[in-house]
Amino acid sequence: MPKGLSLHIGVNEIDEARYGTKAQLKNPENDALAMTDLAKSGGYTPLATLLTHDATSEKLTAALKEAATQLASGDIFLLTYAGHGAQVPDKNGDEPDGSDETWVLYDRQFVDDELHALFGTFADDVRVVLLSDSCHSGTVARDLSFFLNGPELERGFDTSEPAEVRARVRALPQDAQFRNYQRDQELYDEIQRSVPPRELQDIKADVLQISGCQDNQTSSDGVGPHGLFTETLLKIWKNGAFKGSYATLRRQVAKAMPLYQSPNLFQSGRATRSFRAQAPFSI
Repeated sequence: MPKGLSLHIGVNEIDEARYGTKAQLKNPENDALAMTDLAKSGGYTPLATLLTHDATSEKLTAALKEAATQLASGDIFLLTYAGHGAQVPDKNGDEPDGSDETWVLYDRQFVDDELHALFGTFADDVRVVLLSDSCHSGTVARDLSFFLNGPELERGFDTSEPAEVRARVRALPQDAQFRNYQRDQELYDEIQRSVPPRELQDIKADVLQISGCQDNQTSSDGVGPHGLFTETLLKIWKNGAFKGSYATLRRQVAKAMPLYQSPNLFQSGRATRSFRAQAPFSI
């Protein structure tokens, strides 16, 4: 029988000494705990649930390396992130928009290049499911070998939505992004220098991501106990009663989302159609 492991990250605030702000959110920890419960109910073994102060680059890297050592061909890894998203300047020339997307962990930003490189350590045909409820998350797993197109991806920000829905978004403020990059520019530049460009990386795992929004959009922290994307996904999932594929799940979640936030689905690595067609979260 295939093995299922999972890892869940929820960051409600960040280290003010590193970023110049706590950038507080209210729901990412709830999202991580909800996804931990979803994983357990599906038979996954959670490696860790990293909440706020524990959601560091060191602990995330260690957990991903641990998952890579434990999983073999045919196994599956579920990785979820809830928190701020941000961007840093692209220094290895593999981003068409000139920016690398990041997860804003407690201690520093985790660059999509290093996440992609860690996926490259997984064995052939390991399946990886990544859910990212954060701003600028459309291509945080990097490769665009499968990118959904269609009119739903052209939807803009709808100012008719109630202000309270749009008030808190999971984007690190621009001034904080600038200060953090100024402070730690050498760190972020070295991360990108140490990782081969996308076209030179060879990922043998099958990585499927469903993100909370497109790279040029923001994700709402939500008005209930969860981020808007996570809350919508959980409603569509219906405690496992959902019937359909990953592609169907993404479409139904996107249909239920407001116009300013368009969830994305794409694959990298093996990018097989059979994985995309599987029942979501099944081991």
